[in-house]
Amino acid sequence: MPERARVHLVVSGIVQGVSFRYYTVEEARRLGLAGWVRNLPDGRVEVEAEGERPALEALVAWCRRGPPAARVDGVEAEWSAHRGDLGPFATRR
Repeated sequence: MPERARVHLVVSGIVQGVSFRYYTVEEARRLGLAGWVRNLPDGRVEVEAEGERPALEALVAWCRRGPPAARVDGVEAEWSAHRGDLGPFATRR
C-alpha cells in the first residue's frame, strides 16, 4: 500500500478569478484526496490535502500548471504526516 501523507500548498500568480479553486476540487476528487482549497486575501490560493503520496504528488504537479486561464508563478509545498482529520475535498471560504 502506498504511503499516506499530507501536503499544504500556497499557489501564487494569477490564480484568483480563473476558477482555480473549482478545478482544484475536481482534480483532488479525481485523485481520491481529502482536504480543502481557499482564496487568500493577498491573491494567492491555499490548499491542504491528504491521501496517498503519489496522488498528492500528482496534485502538486497539477497546481504548478493550474487551469487554462491561470498563470502560476510559484507553488510552496510543505509535507507532513497523514493525520486523517480532513473531510471530502471541498472549497473553503
